[in-house]
Amino acid sequence: MPSRGGVTRPLTKEDFSSKGAIFLQEKAQFDTLVNLKEGDDRAQAIIDAMEVIEADYETLRGVLPKSEYQELDNDVLGNLLRTFNDPALKKATGDIFGRIYEYFLTQFANQSAHDGGEFFTPVSLVQMIVNFIEPDHGSVIDPACGSGGMFVQSAHFIEKMHKNPQDVATFYGAEKNPTTIRLAKMNLAVHGLEGKIQKAISYYEDPHEFLGKADFVMANPPFNVDDVDAEKIKNDPRLPFGLPGVNKKGAVSNGNYLWISYFYSYLNDVGRAGFVMSSQASSAGGQEAEVRRKLVESGHVGAMVAIRSNFFYTRSVPCELWFFNKNKAEHMKDKVLMLDARNVYTKVTRKIYDFSPEQLANLTSIVWLYRGQKERFLDLVGTYLARTLAEAKSSKEQVWSFIAQLDELIGKIPNPDEDTKSAFESLARDLKAFEERIDAEAMTWDRAERSNSKLIATAGKLEPLAETSRDLIKQIDQLFKLVEKHAKDSGAKGFNRPIKELDEQRKETVEQLKLIRYFFKQAHWLQDRFPDAELCDVEGLVKLADIEEIKDNDWSLTPGRYVGVAPEEEDEDFDFEETLRDIHIELKGLDEEASTISARIQKNFEELGI
Repeated sequence: MPSRGGVTRPLTKEDFSSKGAIFLQEKAQFDTLVNLKEGDDRAQAIIDAMEVIEADYETLRGVLPKSEYQELDNDVLGNLLRTFNDPALKKATGDIFGRIYEYFLTQFANQSAHDGGEFFTPVSLVQMIVNFIEPDHGSVIDPACGSGGMFVQSAHFIEKMHKNPQDVATFYGAEKNPTTIRLAKMNLAVHGLEGKIQKAISYYEDPHEFLGKADFVMANPPFNVDDVDAEKIKNDPRLPFGLPGVNKKGAVSNGNYLWISYFYSYLNDVGRAGFVMSSQASSAGGQEAEVRRKLVESGHVGAMVAIRSNFFYTRSVPCELWFFNKNKAEHMKDKVLMLDARNVYTKVTRKIYDFSPEQLANLTSIVWLYRGQKERFLDLVGTYLARTLAEAKSSKEQVWSFIAQLDELIGKIPNPDEDTKSAFESLARDLKAFEERIDAEAMTWDRAERSNSKLIATAGKLEPLAETSRDLIKQIDQLFKLVEKHAKDSGAKGFNRPIKELDEQRKETVEQLKLIRYFFKQAHWLQDRFPDAELCDVEGLVKLADIEEIKDNDWSLTPGRYVGVAPEEEDEDFDFEETLRDIHIELKGLDEEASTISARIQKNFEELGI
């Protein structure tokens, strides 16, 4: 509780704002709503709560949903409130409700709501933009702000620096759709933020009058719009490089370069911009190529990043991230960082791809090297190696717990065969040696320097540890199969539950062991590509292209034209036997399902007398 002169004082709205949270009067607090009496009008109570919040926050006035609750049954509302009264939510730390809101926005976008979900940019792409331009102060503007994700991620970035976003930055947005504006304002509110978001069509309007004033510009504008009236914007000061192509109808043939020009023109003399753009734009011809030439010659194009398809929830097309920097180092003025990230991704579902946190950090570290921030790169490598060792330490107790449970089960099997006994003894010996290596490397690591040469040497020592973890996983899986088979073949009863419990323990142990090699591979990925901890050309990934090379390529800013093709990498973790077994199990399940459905259809026919 805050105090003044040693005397505790009541919490105020400002106390909550300083912590990135929203202040709620008692009647608007969740505990009040969930504890309403059975006969109380829950819909009216929620409406009253919304009105109280709007009264305290001018930016939310007329934004929060109210009339919709009266359409729901009183008991339904009661059940809904109780659902969100989970004890886990009360114990959760961090921006829990902000993350819940982001989840629902994701689901909303995933179901093609509102213009194909265009208002929602995948979080990892927003994080990449934030990581690259580092919007840590001043005015942050998004002229196509959608649901406000750029502002939220910028705030998270500032919070990691142990600063209050509202103290150091101001968020300005423009959006044409009133419903999306409401989503954006609520998104900011649940994250304890406020922003100045106005309804506007940014092709024709600059509601915040930001020409040449913005410290940072971030956006994911609509792609390839072809109906912008050229007559209305022909003298727009936000088009310093002139109009892109105009068709016979007097409309701009493609609005991509309007957005690009607007973003550039909003920046002040030291401003930075990062935005999502259609992959068509980076090599477009005609008048668009002329605009692009002038952009490159300005010396303010910092980096281009190619993103593979399927990152968006409702658009399967690939895209590119553009980055401007009006305060580039002098020796970088005539150079553009070309980064092809199309081979870096994680499959979330069959249709949706994303960056893992580590992939995002690795790509960001390339920009650090581009800026000469070698220490940040080395810190990341060091973090991965430290995590490798930490996960190895954590695995010891988990593995021996599995061994004890396995030993107990083997002891219950009548006449276990020699192969099982031998495999168990071999695993126990290997685990003992593994544990000794962990302890030895831990002592060495504690004294290790964090220079590049020392980190490379440390990685060399940890590599056998990482490889051993993979071998142990294979041993554990094979031994479990042996024990499971002999337990079932023995004919003895009472083994189903112990086998199931052992399998759960095995899965947990395997997942823990996988982490050792996973984090080592992250360090290896960086060290293998940038062995001197300095930016260098990496085939298929990155190249620092100079203006002459860009000119020779028709002023194209498509990374793939410069970095070349990445050599095909063999997946060392691919297990043919396991994959074949999974396919067999899936096929067996489908056969059983087909038999069940066939029998059901036959029964239905019989009941119909057919």
